[in-house]
Amino acid sequence: MVVDQGLSITQAVKDTNIGRTAVSCWIEQYRAEQLGQTGIGKPITAKQQRIRQLETENRRLRFDNELLKKASAFFARELR
Repeated sequence: MVVDQGLSITQAVKDTNIGRTAVSCWIEQYRAEQLGQTGIGKPITAKQQRIRQLETENRRLRFDNELLKKASAFFARELR
């Protein structure tokens, strides 16, 4: 609500009856994840930890794949 709809944190706290600190942490976590970072929160369960590990690995592999595509295109141009 705060990020997508532009609602103020104060109004979100009032509307949801959730603490301001929790809402602020969730917003920070959400923004970090949108930037491709792992975020600041600790995963609670083993399943959440595994998901976080796989997401991190997935981001790394996607980055490596894009790099290899660019390198292949570069060397293909050099051979012509």
